Amino acid sequence: MTSHKTAPRALMIQGTGSNVGKSMLVAGLCRAAHLRGLSVAPFKPQNMSNNADVTSDGGEIGRAQALQAIACGRELSVHMNPVLLKPESDKGSQVVVQGQVRGWLEARRFREDRGALMDVVLDSFHTLGQTADLILVEGAGSPAEVNLRRGDIANMGFACEAGVPVILAGDIDRGGVIAQIVGTRAVMTDEDVAQVAGFLVNKFRGDVALFDDGYRAIEDHTGWPGYGVLPWFDAAHLLPAEDAVELSESSGGQGFHVACPMLSRIANFDDLDPLKAEPNIRLTMVPPGQALPGDADLIVLPGTKSTRADLVFLRAQGWDIDIRAHLRRGGRLLGICGGFQMLGTRIDDPEGLEGEAGSTPGLGLLDVVTLMHPRKTLSRVNAVHLPTGKGFDGYEIHIGQTTGPDSRHPFARIGDAPDGAMSGNGRIMGTYLHGLFADGTFRQAFLHQMGHETGGSDYTRTVDRTLNELATHMEAHLDIDGLLAAARPIRT
Repeated sequence: MTSHKTAPRALMIQGTGSNVGKSMLVAGLCRAAHLRGLSVAPFKPQNMSNNADVTSDGGEIGRAQALQAIACGRELSVHMNPVLLKPESDKGSQVVVQGQVRGWLEARRFREDRGALMDVVLDSFHTLGQTADLILVEGAGSPAEVNLRRGDIANMGFACEAGVPVILAGDIDRGGVIAQIVGTRAVMTDEDVAQVAGFLVNKFRGDVALFDDGYRAIEDHTGWPGYGVLPWFDAAHLLPAEDAVELSESSGGQGFHVACPMLSRIANFDDLDPLKAEPNIRLTMVPPGQALPGDADLIVLPGTKSTRADLVFLRAQGWDIDIRAHLRRGGRLLGICGGFQMLGTRIDDPEGLEGEAGSTPGLGLLDVVTLMHPRKTLSRVNAVHLPTGKGFDGYEIHIGQTTGPDSRHPFARIGDAPDGAMSGNGRIMGTYLHGLFADGTFRQAFLHQMGHETGGSDYTRTVDRTLNELATHMEAHLDIDGLLAAARPIRT
C-alpha cells in the first residue's frame, strides 16, 4: 500500500433516515474529489444489503461501496465495507466481516454484540487511510435512532470514536425536511451534536429559491451551517440501486419485454440495470401479488439470499404457474445464481445453511440438483458464453454446487470449467455469473439469438458518464469547497 506524507482526512455523510440518498451523495462527492485530483476512498462501517460485489482479493462488500469505489477510480477493497449484514429472514442475517462470512446472527443478538466489531471497523478505516488523501464515509439508517446508539458502529458511534465530522442530509422529496433535521438534532446527545459539522438538503424539485426561508429555519433551530440544497438528479436511475425498495416496477422502455419477479430476499438485482438502460427494452419488476406479464419475451429469475425460502415465496405468488405458461408460449427463461438453483429438481441443505435443514423441490425445469455447503464461492471471472462465443466479465458470489444431466449443456465456460446449464432447446438457461449484461457485445449477441436487435451500448461508460454528471450537478448546487474543507485529519 502507498503511504501518504500528509495526514489523510475524513468526512461522513449521515442521513435523517433510510433512503434519503446517502449512497448517491457519497458517490457524487467521491467523483467530485477525484476530478479535483484527490486520492479518495469510500467507507461504510456497517451496511445491510443483499446487493453485494466481489473484490479482486476474493471478498465481498456492499454494491453501493463498489459504485463509490468506481467513482474514486479505485479497485474494490474489503476495507471499504468491513461489516456487511445480508438478511436471510426477518429475524437474522448472515454477517460478513472484512469480506468473509463470520456467521449468522439474530437481529437482537447483533444489536447486543455489534460493539465488539468496532475494532474491526477502525482497523479497516485506518488501513484505507494509508492509501488515500481523503476518506468519504457513509452512515446507515439515521442517528435519530437513539435506541440503537449504545454499541453503534454505523453512525455517531463510529464518528465519535474515529473523530470524523458529520454532514447530516435530509430528504425534502418525502416532506417534512425541516422537522427531519431539527428533530434529529433534538434527540441527539450533546456529544453527538458537537460532531456534526453541518447539513444539506437532498432531492429538491422545483425552484430552490422557494425553500430559502425553510433553509434559514433549519440553520436557526440547529445552529449548524448549511452546505446547500441539491435538486433532484434525473439520471440517478442509470446508477445501480442498493436497496430493493428503490426498484421501480417498469423501466418504461419499448420493444423486447423482460420481466423479473421481486423475490422476498432478492439479491444482486443490479444485474438487470444494463437492460433497464436500453431504450428499446422494457424491464418490468413484478411485485408480490401481481402475475408475471403474459407478453414477456424473457423472464429472469434473479439472485436471492435465501433460495429455498424464496422458492416457497415464488409458489405462494403463483409465479411458478406463470413461468410454465410463459414457456408454453415459447418464451425464454434465465435463472441467475439463486434463480438458477430454483430451476433444478431439488435443493438439498443438509446443514441448514439457509434455515432449517432439509430439501426443497425445485421448479423441475432443468435436470440438475443443488447441494448447499458452507464454503462460499467469491471470485471475479472472465467467461465465454457458449451459444454465442462472446466473452464477458462477471463475478460469482454463492454457496452451493449444482450438478446433473443438463450441466452437460453449460451456459458459459470459465477457463476449462463449465458454468450453469441449459435445456436441450436452449430456451431455459441457468448461470451462477453476475454482472454478465454489463458487457455490450455479449448483451447484443445474447439478445440477438432471441430475435431482438440492440445497439449493445457500453454500460460501464454509461455509469462513468453518469457519475461525472452527478459530480457536476453537485458542484453547481452544493458548497463542495466547504464540504471538503470540513473534513478533518484521521485520528491515529
